[in-house]
Amino acid sequence: MTPFAANPVEMSDLNALFEAAQANSKLLAERPDNPTLLKIYGLFKQATAGDNTEKKPSFSDIVARAKWDAWTSRKGLSADDAKQQYIDLIESLR
Repeated sequence: MTPFAANPVEMSDLNALFEAAQANSKLLAERPDNPTLLKIYGLFKQATAGDNTEKKPSFSDIVARAKWDAWTSRKGLSADDAKQQYIDLIESLR
């Protein structure tokens, strides 16, 4: 749980926390399970690229399809909300 969960966060603070969470994601004691990794991926893509406009991969490309679905499931989520959810998720895994 981050200390900012209930308080509004300044954009520069949110960006700094998001960058720190990205670094922390590489330092986790244990590798998250695949559903959690996909959630991390989807939130990251939504935070950095917005709604998914990529062409849907074929069912035969299982990994690309899972990533596409994870990102698309965040459609409509603002970049700031995606960043905060990403931060909260990484913190919960530490």
